[in-house]
Amino acid sequence: MIESQFPQIDRKTWNKWLFYINILVFIIIAVSIYFIIIDSYAAGKLASQPHTGDALSQAWLIIARDIAFIAVCFTYIFFQLFKYQRIIIRRSW
Repeated sequence: MIESQFPQIDRKTWNKWLFYINILVFIIIAVSIYFIIIDSYAAGKLASQPHTGDALSQAWLIIARDIAFIAVCFTYIFFQLFKYQRIIIRRSW
């Protein structure tokens, strides 16, 4: 019953979608690295000024957000890497 509700996707279409998702993930990583550089520079300027405790705390939270995006994307990439490595090892036996 559930099989009839969800259409099956063939391997070629699935691989095409995964390719596009991977491109999107690499773009997110590039943008996150750009933002982490900009936000770290801004936090460094705030740290050199006196009496900027709340603004500096906010800047660190923004940097943590950038790091979280990068960590999630790299986790996805490593998951795919190990999945494909397992497939290659199984085919070579």
